[in-house]
Amino acid sequence: MAVMDTVVQTADGAVDGKRGRGGRRGTISWRGIPFAEPPVGQYRWRAPRPVAPWPGVRECYDYGPAPVQEKLFTARGAGRFQPRSEDCLTLNVFAPSTVSVTPRPVMVFNYGGAYILGGTSTPIYDGSYLARARDVIVVTVNYRFGPFGFLDFSDYSTDDRRFDTNPGLRDMVAGLEWVKRNIASFGGDPDRVTVFGESAGGSAVLTLLSTPAAEGLFAGAISQSPAPDLVVSKENARLFADEFVRLLMDPTRRRGPERDEPPLDPAVVARVLAGASAKELLRTGNKLIGFTRGARLTDPIPFAPVIDGEYLPQHPLEAARDGNTMSVPTIIGNNKDEGELFARFWDILPDSEQALVGLGDTDDHDLLQSLYPVKRRDVLIAADATFWTPTIRFAGHHSAHAPTYVYRFDYAPLLLRASGIGATHATELLAVFGTYRDPIGVGLAAAGSWGSTKRITATMQSKWSWFARTGRPAPDWPRYSRDDRRVMVLDDPTRIELDPHGDRRAAWDRVHLGEPG
Repeated sequence: MAVMDTVVQTADGAVDGKRGRGGRRGTISWRGIPFAEPPVGQYRWRAPRPVAPWPGVRECYDYGPAPVQEKLFTARGAGRFQPRSEDCLTLNVFAPSTVSVTPRPVMVFNYGGAYILGGTSTPIYDGSYLARARDVIVVTVNYRFGPFGFLDFSDYSTDDRRFDTNPGLRDMVAGLEWVKRNIASFGGDPDRVTVFGESAGGSAVLTLLSTPAAEGLFAGAISQSPAPDLVVSKENARLFADEFVRLLMDPTRRRGPERDEPPLDPAVVARVLAGASAKELLRTGNKLIGFTRGARLTDPIPFAPVIDGEYLPQHPLEAARDGNTMSVPTIIGNNKDEGELFARFWDILPDSEQALVGLGDTDDHDLLQSLYPVKRRDVLIAADATFWTPTIRFAGHHSAHAPTYVYRFDYAPLLLRASGIGATHATELLAVFGTYRDPIGVGLAAAGSWGSTKRITATMQSKWSWFARTGRPAPDWPRYSRDDRRVMVLDDPTRIELDPHGDRRAAWDRVHLGEPG
């Protein structure tokens, strides 16, 4: 079979990649390809602009800078951290090193991180293993997040200084547009693109399904452990933007916006935002998170796609309910022990009492609590309120107008089972990307789970890639609907369950959500 050249001509210029070594043999990766101009200076909080073509051959041998965030979150190994920059709009392509007779399916990944951290250089997102094992093209895309990607200053736009809504979401769309234009040059099929993501990246998939500008850019969607309510209302977006600018002007500020505060002058806003360094913007964003938690607003995180009525017309759950999500096949699901990661390592979920806010009747409150075991009840309720319940609602609505496949990921290596962490948030990524044999995951595999990690990796990669290839994950995986709630339990081995925890689902629908899921 012919071997693919490492130099590929894109619409913007030629790029040179690297052949894989060690466990990545049989692949080529092109890392750090710019898909938009740097969003710096006057282009902060603007939609991504087309990249300027370059002469000659661009060496794309390593990842581009990570988006601006705390250094800790950019670790690539012991003592190694990825540089951070506002100039972060790059993507990476991973492909088998052989030339295929027919175009390969394409899988485009959006990382998670609660829209406040992340980046494609995170080792778990290396697409080489998946590309080689399943003969697909994998693309990973950097997008802006935090205050750089998801603050809405559009109300302060003037003729001299424009601000666009949803820069981070627009980055994701621009990445998909780049794939549509260029992926054929890498041996990929532009008509067989699947967008997938985990956590905030999974939420982003649901948002992309609800974004008119993304229409026609992908043929399938996979949403892993989404928090479907992770969006911001226009009303709260105005409040967040106002408070952010005031915090930037007065770092000692200790109170939130009050009714008697005069409105901000757009000219002042433009000047303050232009004069701030990336470090100052990041530091102010961290303060804004604290303000949001203290204010107990309906949107608990200030950084997420904004329902602006134009670029993002509706909340994804409402779009699915109204039949306005794209009618493309979709896989969606959660992990069995979703909340354990947050309970032990990252306390950002609401507590169980916050999760149950809105119940109109004490009996309803007590009923819902009675359906959970006493042990770890608070963790289970918080995780279900954030992840599982809205996910099942979205699946039920979306299934009315597009093939929908629901899963629960139950597999956990022996070490995670023994620790009580189990199949927690993000652990399925090790199987999807095949990194149980990489230094990031080999310790879990070697501790008594060598054979089972190999099998769960084959299971996940087979179903995800077959879905990318055909629009259906497996012959034995039935479609989900509100009339037939069959769920694929991804474990070693797999099995089908009918409406798992249906009593909890029905209780959440009845006493909290007020509509069927």
